[in-house]
Amino acid sequence: MSTSIDKLIETTQALLWERGYVGTSPRAIQDRAGIGQGSMYHHFRSKAALAQAAEERSAAELIEEVRQLLDGPGSPLDRVLAYLRRERDILKGCRIGRLAADPEVVADDALRKPLEDTFAWVTERLAALLRDAQTDSRLPVGCDPQDLAATVLAVRQGGYVLARAANSTTPYERAVEGLIVLLTNNVAANR
Repeated sequence: MSTSIDKLIETTQALLWERGYVGTSPRAIQDRAGIGQGSMYHHFRSKAALAQAAEERSAAELIEEVRQLLDGPGSPLDRVLAYLRRERDILKGCRIGRLAADPEVVADDALRKPLEDTFAWVTERLAALLRDAQTDSRLPVGCDPQDLAATVLAVRQGGYVLARAANSTTPYERAVEGLIVLLTNNVAANR
């Protein structure tokens, strides 16, 4: 059974993903959650405090999903490729990445921190796998794993933006497949 706090956070998570921070009003949260204003402000002092709690939960959920994938079976490079191919609702975008385009989120250190921390965690985890892929001779030693990890993340996040702008999954799919070709051609060239 979900508590009123859980309902508020879950509702805010969904609304932030759908509408962003600016487009998510306290009234919309209360109406969708079926919780009154008094109860909302009893648990959270402001919209920003509730949004931060929702962002932190979304970040933790996303990190756990990515952790399971990156710690899964296969070689380090295979796990990076699995991350790139991960099933998702492309046109909806990344529930964390979408908030980075919101000016009020970016301007507020507390609201920006869950985004920054999530992207840093994913980048570090990818860099570790790419470093291991170099050790396994699956990637050339001359590639900087940190730079390559940032590229992997940028292709995914940028692909979402391009797909949403075109209202088509094709730009995302092409960007991801292009990076996969580059990574796997490095494998073939390195052998």
